[in-house]
Formats: sequence, C-alpha cells, structure tokens
Amino acid sequence: MIYLEIFWVFFIANFMGYGGGPSIIPLIEHEVVTSFEWLTGYEFAEVLAMGNALPGPIAVKMAAFIGSSQAGFLGASVAIFATVAPSLVMMLALMGLLTRYKDAPQIKRLTQYIRPTIAVLLADIALRNFISTWNGVGWVHLLILGGGALVCLTKLKAHPALVVLGALIYGALLLG
Repeated sequence: MIYLEIFWVFFIANFMGYGGGPSIIPLIEHEVVTSFEWLTGYEFAEVLAMGNALPGPIAVKMAAFIGSSQAGFLGASVAIFATVAPSLVMMLALMGLLTRYKDAPQIKRLTQYIRPTIAVLLADIALRNFISTWNGVGWVHLLILGGGALVCLTKLKAHPALVVLGALIYGALLLG
C-alpha cells in the first residue's frame, strides 16, 4: 500500500504542477506533511534546502529522499518514476498540439493567468521557510545568510551554486 501512496503523491503533484519544480513543491509539501504526515514541516524544509543544494531537478531529488525514507530503494524508485511520468506522458501526447498552436492567444493567456498563482505558492513557501529559519537559527544568522545571498546574487553577480555552497559552509562551520 505504501508504494501506491508514494506513487499517488508524486504523480498527482507533478501532474498538477504546471511550471515545473518550484510550482510542485507546495503540492508535495501538502501531501507529505499534512495528508500523510511522513515528515514534519521542519523536516520538509530541511529536505527542500538539501535538494536545492544539490545539482539537478529539485522534484526528483525530493522524491528520491522521501520515497527512500518511507519505503527504501523501491520507494525511491517508485517516487522518481511517479515524478517524471506525467511530464513524459504529456510531452509525448501534446508535442504536436503545442507546436501547432504555440502562438494562439488562448495558450498565451493560459500562461499569463497561471504565473500569479505559481508566484503566490512560491511566496507562501518562502514565508514559511523564513519563519522556520527565524525560529530555528535566529534572526542574526538569517540576516547574515539572507543579506549575504542577496548581495552576492545582485551586486556581485555570483553564480547561485556558489551562494548555496557558501551557505552550506557557513552552516557547517557556525551552526553545526
């Protein structure tokens, strides 16, 4: 039964998550934390942080970790397959239609209307992670890490991977 639940969580989240990884994170979080209670909100935030620190698609990394934590290697395999299956099926089925109608006003409006929804979902998870970090490591470390990341990304034009690496090193040395 656990394999079916794992498949369902990741398949539905990825099927409904228009826009890729960032848009499905709140969907996965709801199922994993609220519906099935496999992880706490704090644990989910930790998985999200580690998933962002590693290379590759965030959804696949999160699926592998969560599936593995619930049902071992087979659980991870089921979760990964469920994560990529919706995109694979839809890409194969809709490739011709999208190519033919890519300039249609209805398709352009669909994209314009879905963007604000995704932005709100991302803002919600960012706010909850901000509060969790504030409560977890305190405002001083939050300001140092957040302000440092902002300066590195906007003023120094540092690659995001270097910013994440710097935050990992900071956390390991000062927060570990």
